Amino acid sequence: MNSSLKSLILETAPARDPRSFGDPAAAVAHLEELYSEACSFLTEKFSLIASGAEPEARYRAYYPEIRVVTTSYATMDSRLSFGHVAKPGEYSTTITRPDLFRNYLKQQISQILRNHGVMVQIGISDTPMPVHFAVANDENITVPQEGAMAYPLRDIFDVPDLTTTHDDIVNGFDYTHTDGSGALAPFMAQRIDYSLARLSHYTATDACHFQNHVLFTNYQFYVSEFEAYARSQLADPESGYTSFVSTGNVEITSADEDIPPTAKMPQMPTYHLKRADGSGITLVNIGVGPSNAKTATDHIAVLRPHAWIMVGHCAGLRNSQRLGDFVLAHAYLREDHVLDDDLPVWVPIPALAEIQTSLEDAVEQVTELEGYELKRIMRTGTVATIDNRNWELRDQSGPVQRLSQSRAIALDMESATIAANGFRFRVPYGTLLCVSDKPLHGELKLPGMASDFYKSQVSRHLLIGIRSMELLRDMPIERIHSRKLRSFEETAFL
Repeated sequence: MNSSLKSLILETAPARDPRSFGDPAAAVAHLEELYSEACSFLTEKFSLIASGAEPEARYRAYYPEIRVVTTSYATMDSRLSFGHVAKPGEYSTTITRPDLFRNYLKQQISQILRNHGVMVQIGISDTPMPVHFAVANDENITVPQEGAMAYPLRDIFDVPDLTTTHDDIVNGFDYTHTDGSGALAPFMAQRIDYSLARLSHYTATDACHFQNHVLFTNYQFYVSEFEAYARSQLADPESGYTSFVSTGNVEITSADEDIPPTAKMPQMPTYHLKRADGSGITLVNIGVGPSNAKTATDHIAVLRPHAWIMVGHCAGLRNSQRLGDFVLAHAYLREDHVLDDDLPVWVPIPALAEIQTSLEDAVEQVTELEGYELKRIMRTGTVATIDNRNWELRDQSGPVQRLSQSRAIALDMESATIAANGFRFRVPYGTLLCVSDKPLHGELKLPGMASDFYKSQVSRHLLIGIRSMELLRDMPIERIHSRKLRSFEETAFL
């Protein structure tokens, strides 16, 4: 530490005594008040230091928190997968951006009040708020790189701390905070703030635009289709959709508005067809590969979406398949390896009935085929995900035998990663792929090989994904969030 800063006293944001609430809206309003006070304190002090003022203290503010204490085993509705704690005790979680998570927090607090009949306590935690995250919502302030200021930033403010930015709650069992309380929510505030910053960087859109239903794709064609669909919905006053957001946070509210071209595309271009209550649809073009798939889902998970579905391209592994056929995954062969440390390959990733049914119903509605006739264009089976784009160039005796043993019908580089992270983060997941090549049968992905059938199917593929999400939107959230996704001792919050 700079010698002139060694004797600095610690100055903190104003202290507040904890308060108990039985009204979810009032509880969230108080969370917003505490959060705003903390951010304002740090923003004011940072602006002074950035303008050249000499620091008079080391400045610190703390995240607000929610705390719940139960003293009895409440009788729960056994159909519910969330909204209650497993046993008597004290549970807590730190909170960030309560304005962004307002509806989510109200919903989760309501469940606690209903199921346990106890008040929730809102107060200030003992977790420092990094200055980077406190000023993130002020577009006029940018935190400079270390060394750009007259004083080392970490000597004056708290900076992101990776010891509190982790996935130990979702990955572990019986997680306990340092104060002895159990985990109330799957993510703590610093982990959420970290992901909100990463989302803005990777997608070039603000987290506030993300909707509750997320589609992932690995094919740019779907972006054009999504924009066309969005414009058709904005032209229909009865659709319920209010705006469309493109990269760079360009937002249009009418069908004929122009969207200027993006000068520099982000790594994962993202687009949002919004509804007023957040129940619209977000499309993320994650590109190719399991690393991208993991990165996207690692960060989108903190937004607690109601469902995410992969609608990408794949290699068909059966001679009976045609280019353009659909594949509905009901199992996954995981050879992507990016999640091996977080979710071992021996952990089964089950198909979720609610998602599977919505996808099959959507295929029937869009293609107007049903029952036995649907088998002409769609197969249900195992999807293999690998980390080698050119797997077919290897000695085929190894991979092809494993694919046959697993009964795989399609192969890609993202689907199992997205499903496995959905399982890990308790986000309902599904996969509907479109066959774009058949390398084992001589149909490689080369220019000019796409048939009219293939082109027609691709144009309908995204519409099927959208329709599936609209069917899920009409389903109560208590039904979508399957008990299959919950472990022995779960957080009360989704």
